Amino acid sequence: MSKIADANEKIANGAVKGYKAVENAVVGGYKAVEGAFVGSYRKIEDGFVDKFLAGESETAEEAKARIK
Repeated sequence: MSKIADANEKIANGAVKGYKAVENAVVGGYKAVEGAFVGSYRKIEDGFVDKFLAGESETAEEAKARIK
């Protein structure tokens, strides 16, 4: 190949690597935020079920199943 084609190939590979790095960082960040949010929501939900909806010897999971 010519020098121009080789240079073009290197630039293209660099651009793809840069894009993949940004994409992985954004997706990883989103997944971390989503996981934290869902985990927090479940803790709040379980606390509410335990406090207000569960019977005397009933777990949160049993109370959720009963309500459904």
